Amino acid sequence: MSTRIDRHTKRRLATRQRISDIATALFAEHGFDKVTIDAIAEAADVGRMTVFNHFARKEDLFFDREAVIRDTLSAAILAPSPLHPVERLRALAHDLVAQDAPFLRFAPQAQGFIDTLLASETLKSRARALRDEVTADIRRDLTRALEATPQKPVRSEDLSESGLTLDAALSLCASVLVASWVTAFTEAQRHFGATGNSASARSLFLCLVDKGSTAALGILQV
Repeated sequence: MSTRIDRHTKRRLATRQRISDIATALFAEHGFDKVTIDAIAEAADVGRMTVFNHFARKEDLFFDREAVIRDTLSAAILAPSPLHPVERLRALAHDLVAQDAPFLRFAPQAQGFIDTLLASETLKSRARALRDEVTADIRRDLTRALEATPQKPVRSEDLSESGLTLDAALSLCASVLVASWVTAFTEAQRHFGATGNSASARSLFLCLVDKGSTAALGILQV
């Protein structure tokens, strides 16, 4: 039974990936808004409902790595570690770049992703919504991680002396972290587009993430 379930899961994941890859190619060639679900289904040789069984909406085909990225960020913040939760995210950025993670590559394909995104109001709207969702995730995970820290690096009574509540500090910290990662990726990809130099683009990305992490950490330190 377990073997059959495993094979079924593998086939399902393979079908999902094939649909996503075909959709990505169509989006890059024709633009997101001009590609229909029917066109994707036909190109992938599957039924329309099969596409929807794997992706609830067309935008999910474009942002197909969203769940993996969110899970990766959450796992890093909540992982048992002597590092401050903000520093765990900084370390994650360096680890992902060192591992050549697919969603942190500075290459022509990534530039095509950004060009397709910027050409569609629908995708830009979804990107803003995802950014808000990720910010809420990080704020939640920071709260959990700090509560689990034996010696908390921040105390609500200390913050309140300056009129800043812990809730507000956590919200600002999460926003700064997400903004720094998004800005770092965008600027690094822009740098790659101008120079074609992946190594320097990676260095720029990490430099900006480091600076954003330092700023975010300062928010939670009294």
